Amino acid sequence: MNVPSRHRSFGSDRRRSRIVGVAASLVVFAASTACAGGAESTTLRVSGSTTVNPVAADAAKILRDRGMSITVDTQGGSAGGLTQLAAGQIDIAMSSKPVGDAERRQHPKVTFTTTEIGQDAVGIVIRRNVYDGGVKSLSRQQLRRLFEGKVANWRELGGPDVPVYVYDKEPGRGTREVLDAFMYGKGVTAPPPPNSGRYAIVGGNEEGRTKTASTDGAVTPLSVAFAQGHPALAVVAVDGITPSPENVRTGKYSLARPLLLVTDGPPKGEARRFIDFVLSTPGQELVTKHGYLNLENLGRR
Repeated sequence: MNVPSRHRSFGSDRRRSRIVGVAASLVVFAASTACAGGAESTTLRVSGSTTVNPVAADAAKILRDRGMSITVDTQGGSAGGLTQLAAGQIDIAMSSKPVGDAERRQHPKVTFTTTEIGQDAVGIVIRRNVYDGGVKSLSRQQLRRLFEGKVANWRELGGPDVPVYVYDKEPGRGTREVLDAFMYGKGVTAPPPPNSGRYAIVGGNEEGRTKTASTDGAVTPLSVAFAQGHPALAVVAVDGITPSPENVRTGKYSLARPLLLVTDGPPKGEARRFIDFVLSTPGQELVTKHGYLNLENLGRR
């Protein structure tokens, strides 16, 4: 007779334990949610261009030492950053291309507000052996043929007898848009990628640099700053004009682009603090540290 009683007592205790456990879980969940919400409200979120990233990452490190909470990411490049900003997922988008009419039409409720922190040159970067073999400059027409997959061997362009391998940037990347605008004209849609085993799409600057440096006969559009200090790579002139700081500053070199920090409306709060730092003298030194032209170099200070 006592066994059923003990069984009922154990079942009752077990139900009470479940209730207590659920209640405790709800308390923990509520507390963690509150903490997450607090982090989201106080953490400055920055994402976008891999070109702007080195400057933003260095600035974030300095400001973290001063008590700011900052995350910096590069998901999707410039286009990805602008999309995340429009979705309210980040506070500052890094962009190495101007905000175009297409983005503004796609996100009519977003007031894209840009702050230029410097400029960069998009270089046509090739393997050193191709450069040493005679390819020192490429024309607009030659670039179109290259990136449309119509050149199979560098000897067709006055270079060595080496097959061509193209590493192009994915659509939406600032580098790709600058190159397309130069080759086809602003607002003109570039042709689809060629169906070729000698053509591949890459993402950020690091990936393009690594694959070009390790592939004989490779070419890629790449931030000039990312090619510096890599002896396996060379930057060719475009229409006979090199991407020197002077040529970029004067606009003589056509493949230049702004480096931007973009907010939804005028920056305020922690976003304002971050942007003000990048515009300050120490922040502008970070721009030149990574091989870009800062505002003083551009004659805007």
